[in-house]
Amino acid sequence: MENVSEIFGIEIKNAELFKQALTHPSYTKERNLDYSYERLEFLGDAVLKLAVSDILYNKYPNYAEGNMSKIRSIVVSDATLFEIAQNLGLSDLIIMARHEEKNGCRKLESVSACAFEAVLGAYYLDGKFNELKEFINRIFEPYIEDIDKNFGKFNAKAILQEYTQSKSKTVPEYRIVKETGPAHDKIFEAEVWYNNEFLACGTGKSKKEAEQKCACEACKKLGIMLCQE
Repeated sequence: MENVSEIFGIEIKNAELFKQALTHPSYTKERNLDYSYERLEFLGDAVLKLAVSDILYNKYPNYAEGNMSKIRSIVVSDATLFEIAQNLGLSDLIIMARHEEKNGCRKLESVSACAFEAVLGAYYLDGKFNELKEFINRIFEPYIEDIDKNFGKFNAKAILQEYTQSKSKTVPEYRIVKETGPAHDKIFEAEVWYNNEFLACGTGKSKKEAEQKCACEACKKLGIMLCQE
């Protein structure tokens, strides 16, 4: 709990809440417990969306609802939350069953994202919403600015699909053509095809990331946009 308090810079009153927030369901099953991070994650997801919505609403007074929704969907995605949890060191604190640890569960985007949201839910129940909003503002604002500035890089798949559908009813087809590395640290290579024509390829630590990168390359090739790295 001292580590959590140091990471977030917010004092903890009810330590049990945070123990639950960091408990993976595999550990719950292994030890026959009656709690895991799942309920707190549900609450934390709502807390995060409210706080990020508040930032967007005040930061971009001229943006329509649709623009803000698109940015928010990327900001609160598993990929973003995983990166933040990793950078903060929160992923290392998740309590899980040994077999899941050996299988590389700690390195899964979804696991760190769930635990991160669960901790937000715990802080909310601990009566620290105002402090939590300040933390979210400080941590997430750089991501929001980056996503707003380089939206295409983060949303290339949607942009490519919209473009191709304006040309025909055919949509891009993504293929995972190669997987390398151990199970807990795989690298995926994806290709995107359109009308049976190869457009581009890309690699990433998840299938989604690989597909997003090759979509970005395809957008550049088609002259739709310039995806900045």
